[in-house]
Amino acid sequence: MISVLIRVGHGPEALAATLSSLVPAVAAGLVGDAVILAREPDEAIAHVADAAGATLVTTKDGTWRRGAEAARREWLLCLDDGDIPQEGWIRVLDRFVSVSRPERGVARLRHRQSGPFSGIVDAVRGLAGGSTIRAGDLVHRRVLMEGAKAGRPVRLAAMIERDPALG
Repeated sequence: MISVLIRVGHGPEALAATLSSLVPAVAAGLVGDAVILAREPDEAIAHVADAAGATLVTTKDGTWRRGAEAARREWLLCLDDGDIPQEGWIRVLDRFVSVSRPERGVARLRHRQSGPFSGIVDAVRGLAGGSTIRAGDLVHRRVLMEGAKAGRPVRLAAMIERDPALG
């Protein structure tokens, strides 16, 4: 099982869209808990988190580490609100978690971009690659908690798409 960390930046509707996309993974036994990371207290965000049974953490710096402290599992999927994992992601993550050792540290889902600059965005992300943890990464807890060096992320055959309403 994994924990999902969701950074809030677009509001309760975007958060609800991401949380609802996780329901099949909860039913499949992949997702065990969710941690919502908000930059400031917000009653609407708190209501969505409570309705979903998620833990709400307020963190001014927006880092994943605070979410890792509250998460219950060793592997953490980092998402931004409005991110929607696409078909097949449950099987891909389940397999990676079941066969991977913690030394692997980080695996990365691909982001489906739209628009005329999508190829350029993907190329820049590929060059940046490296050690920065970002939305779409499956991270072992020790990387966030202990600052362990993760190395180059393993690229997974699964995608994340932004909710079309958020662009």
